[in-house]
Amino acid sequence: MGSAANNLVSTEEDPVNYGVLDHMLGYKLRRAQLTFFNSFSAACSDLGVSPGLFGVLVVVKENPGLTQTAVAKALANDRSAMVGVVDKLEKMDLIERRLSKKDRRSYALFMTPYGLKFYEKLIKRVSDQEEELYKLLKPGEKEMLLAILDKFD
Repeated sequence: MGSAANNLVSTEEDPVNYGVLDHMLGYKLRRAQLTFFNSFSAACSDLGVSPGLFGVLVVVKENPGLTQTAVAKALANDRSAMVGVVDKLEKMDLIERRLSKKDRRSYALFMTPYGLKFYEKLIKRVSDQEEELYKLLKPGEKEMLLAILDKFD
């Protein structure tokens, strides 16, 4: 009885057969994304910034005056979730809302002076974190991978 039951128990050391998953681009991309997100979290969680917040900060920094809707669209984010994201970044004193000059019913987003200083520290951390992961690649593979991924955008 004991030996049959033991055959059904797997240990963490046992290799896992991923079957078709090993040949599916979507699955491999998701695994790579998790690796990058986990590394990002380890580098930036003490700052209170997630990959999603980071994306919003970068777009606002590089495009001052975009509306919340335009930022959400640029990042392919849910527009309704953007209000909460902007609220959080405002509470952190990183961005501010101002009435849009183009559409008075909308708010334009701008970095605060503190947000600009914070951004520089954040960019350094994220760049360092990504450089560590790029060490897994051979010279030229990063650029090749980015070019391939751009085809899906």
